[in-house]
Amino acid sequence: MCGIHGLIHFDGKPVESALLSAMGELTRHRGPDDEGLHIDGACGIAMRRLSIIDLAGGHQPLSNADDSIWLVCNGEIYNYRELRAELQAKGYRFKTGSDSEVLLALYELEGDDFVQRLNGMFAFALWDARRRRLLVGRDRLGIKPLYVMQDVRRLAFSTEAKALLGLPGVNTEIERTALADYLHLGYVAAPHCLFKGLRKLPPATLLAVEGGQVREWRYWRISERIDREATEAQWIERARTQMQASVAMQMVSDVPIGAFLSGGVDSSAVVGYMARHSQQPIRTYAIGFEGGEAEALYNELPYARRVAQLFGTQHREIVVKPDVVGLLPRLLWHLDEPIADTAFITTYLVSEFARQDVKVILSGVGGDELFGGYRRYLGGHYAQRFQALPNWARRAASVVARRLPADRHTKLLNVMRLAKGFVASAEMGADERYRSYLQVIGREAVAAMLLDAPLAGDDLLARAFRGAGTTDELNRLLAVDAETQLPDDLLLLTDKMSMAVSLECRVPLLDHQLVEMAAAMPASIKIKGGQLKHIMKAALAPMLPRDILHRKKRGFGTPMGAWLKKELAPVLKALLAPEVVRARGLFNAPTISGLMADHAANRSDGTDALLALMNLEIWSRVYLDRREPADVADELKHHVAA
Repeated sequence: MCGIHGLIHFDGKPVESALLSAMGELTRHRGPDDEGLHIDGACGIAMRRLSIIDLAGGHQPLSNADDSIWLVCNGEIYNYRELRAELQAKGYRFKTGSDSEVLLALYELEGDDFVQRLNGMFAFALWDARRRRLLVGRDRLGIKPLYVMQDVRRLAFSTEAKALLGLPGVNTEIERTALADYLHLGYVAAPHCLFKGLRKLPPATLLAVEGGQVREWRYWRISERIDREATEAQWIERARTQMQASVAMQMVSDVPIGAFLSGGVDSSAVVGYMARHSQQPIRTYAIGFEGGEAEALYNELPYARRVAQLFGTQHREIVVKPDVVGLLPRLLWHLDEPIADTAFITTYLVSEFARQDVKVILSGVGGDELFGGYRRYLGGHYAQRFQALPNWARRAASVVARRLPADRHTKLLNVMRLAKGFVASAEMGADERYRSYLQVIGREAVAAMLLDAPLAGDDLLARAFRGAGTTDELNRLLAVDAETQLPDDLLLLTDKMSMAVSLECRVPLLDHQLVEMAAAMPASIKIKGGQLKHIMKAALAPMLPRDILHRKKRGFGTPMGAWLKKELAPVLKALLAPEVVRARGLFNAPTISGLMADHAANRSDGTDALLALMNLEIWSRVYLDRREPADVADELKHHVAA
């Protein structure tokens, strides 16, 4: 696990070692244990290392027997032991015990197709000196990030965008199309990036530079084939077997390992299977919030405690009322691009807590996307029932829903918010209904908000829907998530927030073999009778109690809506004041003021939209105005104090 970066000049100009070192310094938090670089004329690759496997011998860059191929790799290859044994049987002699070295041997034997053999999370760069060829790539699900900068003279890459911003001639300007995407969805999906001139390499993608030409191609996609022959009992057994195998495989480590535990189905499943494959008690970490009713809604400590006791884990809890004002500038610097998902705050805090004991953590991220765990997946199920009502009943429901208040931080108001959103979308087509559940700000509202709105047309979400060719409606939605929100929101924040404290986070429920198995499962049994995650829960029933399996879902976030109305209200008012909005030059100030007023009066739940705008302004002060995060934090604290 580490951060990687590199540069190749198209005109043959030699790469300067000082430039690579400077890029690495900006990502030191990803790899405080070691650093290394290799320069061969016009190409240089480098890394910062967090030592996990082969602590003494795993220094990178790695090279093959005659030093003609060099490699830097971020991540872990979970099946490296099996691959290593196979390659040794064929006569390959390894220099180290590192998991990454199998990439060199496989590339020599199989060429670019070697990525098909890998089970893991990774981003790598491989320099083939004989061909004068650079090959970079990213894992199937996009667990490990990779940013690219290309102009007429060079191509550069890095695990984090900030390392590319330090290159000569790279300016920190906003890409307007990406800005519209961000406001609409609350994150920027690959290949777009909020920095003009930068882009994200999409998941499951390889990029090669050879002879001055750049070529990019996709090497894997989730299959559209649905297996309708297997019985429900067979699917339950397949899910149970594959989940257990995935967790066991990802427990490989030469350093202490633990698990995040929220008491939800996904993290509880991971902890349960870890306990089965460990001779020692598993270390688990949970987070809760102190405060009022809103904080209590996000406090899952009693459930986490129940699971910890069930499996006899070495359990630690942290109860926080975080200094959000002080945290946000620093966390947004680590994120590279802002997101409107408060899970990044929670993930950072629990990562920082766990890093006191361990270097590796396992997380339950991905279970909802594989097995159908979000309420939004029930949209079609309930829309059919709504549309079966008489016209007068549907009209009456629509009138009532429009008048409901919208807030998410008491149980009653949260139910009203969900009902309001459901009725508003019930008459839409499947794709647009799903978009309405996902969006932070509607596309028309985004266009009205921006002073310089991009031309109307398809966005990345529309393209993802077109690419999801399956006719199974639920699996179609899951495929769209796997192309958009999963890699560029959930996995991005998981990687950036854990690596901000030098903690490697693994996501066993996104093992690609488990993903392929789940993708082939018919929607009719994945969600059955309106029950989310039916097959997953049935598979886990022998291991987890009913009160854990069937409790109401609560996201791994914060009570941000309540904070924006209370503790953070002065900061929100200062950051989105009309004069500040006009000075930034991106938005129509009156639209922002109207959004704030509607949220304050509970006419609409503007939590995600206001968080998106607030985070964007803080991010702009750090990256566009080139201010230190600590300086911005002090300014925000002044607003609270005043």
